[in-house]
Amino acid sequence: MTVGRLVQTDADVAEGARWLAQHCPRMAYALEQTGPLPLRRKADGFAQLLSAIVSQQVSVASAQAMWAKLEGAGMTAPPPVTRATDADLRALGLSRQKARYAKALAAADIDYIRLRDLPDADVVKTLVAVPGIGNWTAEIYAMFSLGRADVFAPGDLALQEAARALYRLETRPTERALRQMACDWSPWRSVAARLLFAYYRVIKQREGIT
Repeated sequence: MTVGRLVQTDADVAEGARWLAQHCPRMAYALEQTGPLPLRRKADGFAQLLSAIVSQQVSVASAQAMWAKLEGAGMTAPPPVTRATDADLRALGLSRQKARYAKALAAADIDYIRLRDLPDADVVKTLVAVPGIGNWTAEIYAMFSLGRADVFAPGDLALQEAARALYRLETRPTERALRQMACDWSPWRSVAARLLFAYYRVIKQREGIT
């Protein structure tokens, strides 16, 4: 099994966007509204996943504040997190549950270098085995930290709402329904996600929501 195509440059994103526009009139319309799409590549590794855990179910401002405290305390690598007590982590702003998830991630001993070479399904399988990491976090990590071209995160509410608006659906598609819709966007599903994220921002700006 092979990793497949990667999205590593703005040119890769543009290629995927052109393919989507050529294969779907609604995607072409969305691209007209958004303009060129951002690369949105992030680093991979423990810190990126820990940051995702910290960001769950809190505002952007709260997540940033907690992350700044963790960075300031040197708690963004497995060894210090492993040594820390729950009280140490809670003192830095983590809830009891997130402190448990952070320690579980540190104890998982994931080989992040090897993860780069695993097929998409194996990446997701490896990550969701860790408490606190669900399909959404694993798929977002595969898309933006590993640069996988054909991964999608149908559980994302922004993607669901963007798809509802773009395809003029009566109701927001379920995770299962959106996963099925995304099959039509293969082999560029992660670029489709970028386009839908961008389109979501466009429709929210139209509604006066920033």
